Amino acid sequence: MGKIQIENMEFYAYHGCYKEEQVVGNHFLVDLTLETDCEKPMKSDNLHDALNYLKVYEFVKAEMQIKSHLLEHVAGRILDTLYAEFDQIEHATVKVRKMNPPLGGKMESVSVTLER
Repeated sequence: MGKIQIENMEFYAYHGCYKEEQVVGNHFLVDLTLETDCEKPMKSDNLHDALNYLKVYEFVKAEMQIKSHLLEHVAGRILDTLYAEFDQIEHATVKVRKMNPPLGGKMESVSVTLER
């Protein structure tokens, strides 16, 4: 068993409950941890035997471009898509962070973490 981690993927997207957030947008960071059997690619050194994390990134990017009100919805869609596209995934964790959220105070981010 191995873990593939893709950290701090940056996106500009239009997620939020407030109308302004869906018009102006905001910066988001996404972290993924994907657990998979790495035995075969470890021995073969062949991309076809591995979980292709370039393709993983492309699916995350596509989901981030779809407007949502809630980070929970975005994170859930990312997990649904990854499990549908990659049968090698045995366990996954996704964290979606909205940077400088408009919550009336100074804070770096707010995040939602889901795992399956």
